[in-house]
Order: sequence, then C-alpha cells, then structure tokens
Amino acid sequence: MKRNLVLATVAAAALIGGGTVAAYAGSGDDGASPRQSDVRVAGDRDDTQKDDDGDRRDSRDDDRDDDQGGRDDDRDDRDEARSQAGRTGVTAADAIAAALERTPGTAVSAELDDDGSRVWEVTVVKGDGTEHDVRVSAGDGKVLSDRRDDDDDREGRADLAALKGASVDAREAAEAAAAKGVVVEIDLDDDGSAVWKAETTKGEWNVGLKSGAVTPHHDDDRDDRDDD
Repeated sequence: MKRNLVLATVAAAALIGGGTVAAYAGSGDDGASPRQSDVRVAGDRDDTQKDDDGDRRDSRDDDRDDDQGGRDDDRDDRDEARSQAGRTGVTAADAIAAALERTPGTAVSAELDDDGSRVWEVTVVKGDGTEHDVRVSAGDGKVLSDRRDDDDDREGRADLAALKGASVDAREAAEAAAAKGVVVEIDLDDDGSAVWKAETTKGEWNVGLKSGAVTPHHDDDRDDRDDD
C-alpha cells in the first residue's frame, strides 16, 4: 500500500516537472530490497517532437541553400559570358549566319560559351525536325564543327511549329536585341506565346516573332533576374 502511494506521488511530480523520474519503493515492513521504476511522461515526447521539428527546419534550410547555390552558379555563368562578349569580334547574328551557311535550316538558338573557349554554339533545325549543333569561332567566324543531335526530333519539330508564320528569324532577333547591349544568347522561348528571348550585357529581353519589338523579359523567379 505504501509502495503504491509513493509511486503515485512520484508520477504526479513527474507530470508537473516533465522528463523521466526514477522512483524507488520499498516493499513495506518485510525488509525486501527496493525496486526501481521509470516513469516516462509527456516531457520525453515533447523533446522528441522538438528534435523532429529541428530536423525538418534543417532540411528546409539545406534545400534553400541548394536553390540559392544553383542561382548563384547560373549568374556566374552569365557574368562570364558577358565578360567574354566584349572580347569577341563575331556577334550572335554573325555566328548564326555562318552556321546557316554551313548547315541550311532554321536557327533556333545561339549561345556564347561561358567556359573561356570563345565559341558560339548555334542550334539549327532541319526541315524534318533533326537538330544540328554548329560551333562557330567567336574570334574569326569560322565553323569549327557541325554535329547532328541524336536526341528525339520532336523538340525540333515543336520549334518549327512555334515559328510558323514568324517574320523575324533568330539572326534578325539578335540584331534587334543588340540595341540593348552585346548579345550573348538568343533562344526561342515557346512557353506560352512564343518569342525570341535575348540575353545581353545589359539584361534580358523579348523580341517579337512578327513585330521584332524589343521589350524587357520578366522571369517568374525575381531572384534570378539581373538588373537592367
């Protein structure tokens, strides 16, 4: 009887203070050695919940750090390309013209490599949808290589469909965007209403497929947009 009373008293104290309490209770008057009982209460569950919440916060912080790191890498790549643009004698429009002379078709993009090689990479789509990656020297405009892309040609056909009825091609779009800085990339953006998307040393711009009008490009991710 006394043992039960002691255990009940200890359990009540544990509930008030939280945590784990070790209770010792004798057997009463029979002189038997005491036994130890652990009383685990809500305090232990609270500690476990706090640990779980901390782990979730750490995971979210890691994800945000990874996203920020990816944006920083992209921004560094663009900065490098823009730095090279001032040292090239061949414009995006020149590179597109050289690529089309070697590989007739429809140019859908041109990008200045950001690895220091001073090379334009121009993507040309043939009438059947096959894509060719044409590399053009940014120093003298010579075609360095022409490689057929072995990937599925559905993307190429989709680009041709998006450009159907357009009056402004990639070369003309690059020339129009040059009014907003040295062009380091021109690409067909067919997410929604198709436009030419140009990146220059002064920002990112849209060039209309029919009007050729140059307007600021607005990204969904504000953090990934450079200042004009």
